[in-house]
Amino acid sequence: MKRLGIALIAYVALAILTWSTIDDQRIRVATVAILLLFAAKTWLRRKDVMHPDGESETR
Repeated sequence: MKRLGIALIAYVALAILTWSTIDDQRIRVATVAILLLFAAKTWLRRKDVMHPDGESETR
């Protein structure tokens, strides 16, 4: 869980840097949207990483 938190903080930091440095509105929004997709993929894949063999947590 620690690496997941670090990864999500890194995505937030990149989004803030993107928002503050890119002037063109369309490119800024597209870049932040891509970062959000990567963050969502990271969040959704956490279960696969925590339990790679498919076992549930209740066993």
